[in-house]
Amino acid sequence: MGAAEALAIFAAGVAAGGINAVVGSGSLITFPTLLAFGFPAVIANVSNNVGLVSGNVSGAFGYRRELAGQRGRLLRLGVLAAAGSLAGAILLLSLPASAFTLIVPVLILISCVLVIIQPRLNAWTTARRAGRRADGSPVLAAGVFGSAVYGGYFGAAQGVLVIGLLGSFLDDDLQRVNAAKNVLVTIVNATAAVVFIFFAHVNWIVVLLIAAGSTAGGLLGARVGRRLPPLALRILVAAIGVIAAVKLIFF
Repeated sequence: MGAAEALAIFAAGVAAGGINAVVGSGSLITFPTLLAFGFPAVIANVSNNVGLVSGNVSGAFGYRRELAGQRGRLLRLGVLAAAGSLAGAILLLSLPASAFTLIVPVLILISCVLVIIQPRLNAWTTARRAGRRADGSPVLAAGVFGSAVYGGYFGAAQGVLVIGLLGSFLDDDLQRVNAAKNVLVTIVNATAAVVFIFFAHVNWIVVLLIAAGSTAGGLLGARVGRRLPPLALRILVAAIGVIAAVKLIFF
């Protein structure tokens, strides 16, 4: 790996860490970057997952004030997130690599759609959550588990899914919902990372570059990310995701 490639991967990690803290689709930056440099899809996905964990942690830390009073809720939902992520990671390692290259373009395109429609999703969840405090809802529990399976398998834009779920069922401030999302996504990625470290091929140079970048990006995103133009950010993320999907399908 040359210096230019290493710098590009590090920069992608910074961008992904910041985007994950605010929106939740950072893998649509780092994963296509790794594909562009010729990494096999599964190795890119696994190494990307492990590298982004520290960025998830720093993003959650940046929202620590909004996490006050959510310990019980996050303990209950966190168990489901860990279980779902374990299932998704096992699914990734059990299926052939050819299945991943067939499935992931569809997941990426779905993720791009979710990123684009996020404002409508947020408005819908805001309207629905009035007067609710259903963190024990079986529907929410099933949704968190299902999104965690997706996160353990691939995970791009899982944060958008999770914030939509939490916003639909919890009567809480959207920033506190986003803080809870950051914690649950951290649990999902960390659980999958443990599985990948022991049972998959991980490119540790890539992991270190993404980890360093995403840690800085997570702190930066939690602090100043809300100042970025949301529409421009969503368009950029979606465009990169479409490019990644096309690359997987045709190359």
